[in-house]
Amino acid sequence: MLYSAGFRDRVLLEPIQQGADSLKIVSGYATHTMASWHIKEIAEKGHHPIDITLIVGMCGFDGITKAVHEGFKSIVARNGTASQSNLTCQYVFEGSPVHSKLYLWERKGVPIQAFMGSANYTQSAFSHARRELIQECDFKKALEYFNSIESETIYCNHSEVEDKILIKPSHPILESEEIPLISVQGAGVANVTLSLLTEKGDVGFGSGINWGHRKDGTPRNPNQMYISLPVHIKRRHPGFFPIVGNPSGKGNPNFSVLSDDNINFIFRVQQQGNKGITTPLDNSRIGEYFRYRIGVANGAFVTKQDLLDYGRTDVTFYKLDEEHYFMDFSI
Repeated sequence: MLYSAGFRDRVLLEPIQQGADSLKIVSGYATHTMASWHIKEIAEKGHHPIDITLIVGMCGFDGITKAVHEGFKSIVARNGTASQSNLTCQYVFEGSPVHSKLYLWERKGVPIQAFMGSANYTQSAFSHARRELIQECDFKKALEYFNSIESETIYCNHSEVEDKILIKPSHPILESEEIPLISVQGAGVANVTLSLLTEKGDVGFGSGINWGHRKDGTPRNPNQMYISLPVHIKRRHPGFFPIVGNPSGKGNPNFSVLSDDNINFIFRVQQQGNKGITTPLDNSRIGEYFRYRIGVANGAFVTKQDLLDYGRTDVTFYKLDEEHYFMDFSI
C-alpha cells in the first residue's frame, strides 16, 4: 500500500500495538530532535518501550553537524536510565553513501513489517511541511538490506568516530571564529528573553526552576525544571518556538539548543497551555545545568537571591532556524 499523507503513526507507532518491540531504520539524513520526539511520543501514547537502531547513511559523504552528533550521543548515553525506548545510532562511513529510507519492525528478533520511501527520519519529513511517499515492502528483503549496510557503519559514540566522519558547525552563523554569542548578536538574529522568576517577581515551589520541589511532599527529582513561556510572549512573538497548537502541549516538535558555554540540549515546549520549555526525555537535565551555572548544590532549592548573586534572573533564546536555537545565560 502506498501512503502520501497521514503516515506518521502508521510507520512510527502503530506496529507497537501489534507486538513489535524493535525498529531498525536506514535514513539518508536524520536528526536527534526526531529521535527524541519519537521516544517521547512512544511513551506519551502509552506504548511499551522499544529498541530503535538508526543508521544514518549520508554521513560519510557530507558529514553531520555537531548539534545532531552531540544530540545522538546524549540520547544514547541515557539508554536504560528510564522506562523509555532505547536508541542505537550508527553512521555509514565506508562504501557508497546511502540515501535510501527504510523502516523495519521486528518482534522478538523476527521481522514483521517494513516501509520504504522518501521520508528521512526527521521531524519535517513526518510533518505536513513536506510531501513524501511511503509504501510497505518485503520485510525479509528489508532485513537483508539493513544487514548489508550495517557492516559499513560506526557507532555515534565510538572513540574514533570523529576520525571517520566530518563533524560540521551546527549553523552557518556559528562558523565564525568569534565567540558564538558575539556572532549571534552581530547577525541580528530574532531573540526572546524569558524570566526565571514568577509573575510576582520571585521563585516558587513546584514551578519554574523549582518544579521538582513540592510543598506537599510529592516525590520528584529535585532538579526537575521548566522555563516559563508566558502568554504575552507567545502573542508578541508568534511562531518563535515550535508549537503545533495542541493545548495539552503534547506532540510539539523538539528543537536543538546550543548554550553560550557550548552545551547542546534538546528542548520542547510542553505542559498544559504550552506554558513551559524543558528537556523532554529527562526534565531534570535542564535543572542540573542551571544549578551548575548559578553555583548552587545539585538538587537544591533555588532562591531569587541565588539568581541575583549569579548576576541575572532571565535567559535569552536566539532563533537560528526552525530547529536550531542559541541560549544565552551569560553574565
